[in-house]
Amino acid sequence: MDRNDTIIALASGAGRAGIAVVRISGPACRFVLETISGRVTKPRRLELCTLRDPGSREMLDEALVAFFPSPNSFTGEDVAELHVHGGRAVVAAVLGALVVIPGCRLAEAGEFSRRALLNGKMDLSTVEGLGDLIDAETEMQRRQAMRQMQGDLREAVERWRTTLIEASAFVEAELDFADEGDVPHGLRERATGLLTSVADELRREIARARNGERIRSGLTVVIAGPPNAGKSTLLNALARRDVAIVSDIPGTTRDSIEVHWDLAGVPVTLVDTAGLRESQDPIEQEGVRRARDRARTADVILSLRPFDSPTEHLRDAPGAVIIPIRTKIDLATEHSDIGAQADELQLSATTSEGIEALVAKLEAVAKDVVADGGLVTRERHREAFVGALTLLERAISAGPDHPGEFFAEDIRLAMRYLGRVTGTVDVEDVLDRLFAGFCIGK
Repeated sequence: MDRNDTIIALASGAGRAGIAVVRISGPACRFVLETISGRVTKPRRLELCTLRDPGSREMLDEALVAFFPSPNSFTGEDVAELHVHGGRAVVAAVLGALVVIPGCRLAEAGEFSRRALLNGKMDLSTVEGLGDLIDAETEMQRRQAMRQMQGDLREAVERWRTTLIEASAFVEAELDFADEGDVPHGLRERATGLLTSVADELRREIARARNGERIRSGLTVVIAGPPNAGKSTLLNALARRDVAIVSDIPGTTRDSIEVHWDLAGVPVTLVDTAGLRESQDPIEQEGVRRARDRARTADVILSLRPFDSPTEHLRDAPGAVIIPIRTKIDLATEHSDIGAQADELQLSATTSEGIEALVAKLEAVAKDVVADGGLVTRERHREAFVGALTLLERAISAGPDHPGEFFAEDIRLAMRYLGRVTGTVDVEDVLDRLFAGFCIGK
């Protein structure tokens, strides 16, 4: 990956469309425009140009061209956009003509954003916010990504680092100028007070970190229960389509079936699992094992039991919200009902009775689980915050006899952990993994 290359990519969606946007960035950008359109357009204005093949001079398309000179562009380099007609043949012809120009090549995934980061146009946290915005499928994901892309996480981290720098200055002054008469006493105590304020904020963010991660990655809702409890029928009813095979034969569902669902703006993965029972069939045994594994890692469990079954609801899922549901109530009679429980939702997926009440319950649970998502959206943010907090707590709890050099080192290392969030330190180890998930033209 040579930063001296000029990179080219289709920045809009592939396939037939009215307009397609081809993006160009790099040192040869002006030359590319002169070669393919005959001129460099005025900065930041769309102008109609005729695009021609560099070799044959055959007309390729009439396009709107925009030029963004360095450093006032997305990547910080000279950037151009060609708004061409969106037919596959047009796009292929334009891209084919561009890549034969000396110094030009097709961009790799996320390379435009990577150049923006390396050129100081964005920090690592805002790049992650941009990636999340592109991938956002629900309203809550969009809002969270916008907050991060606009710098909420970066601003908080920089505020904390500024406070720690001030604390570090107090400690260094005490270490280096303790014998000077004009150095005030109590600098260690003042530094400790600053560390405490940052530690308190980090603690709050860590406490609600899981909520932010859930908004980004979504909730997992597992439908569990014995065979023939109506799990697949409920999945189909919630998904509003036939996703799973429904049969009266016990053990029809052998593996987990997943459906993605937008629940009041919260991304949800609905999982239908194999019926929980003892079986001699090795395939069904594996399905039951997988069902229990999914239940143990679920955020919410819909624990089903038929109206005529004495089966106990699933309870061995620490950390999950369990919603007990009595199913097939359309078949229940006064004499067939077994052991109704006060906390059970009454439901018939066949007649849709109780479905609205279940959806309302799930919406309430989802909003409660992801409420107050905070700043953390990724595991690496949480790990950096935990690392910084651990060091600050060690420094705060150290007694007055604790060497000042160790106190100062804990502060420095805490700042380093925070710097990992925005990419001011240790950035290379996350770049390849981060940008691999980006679109080619972004």
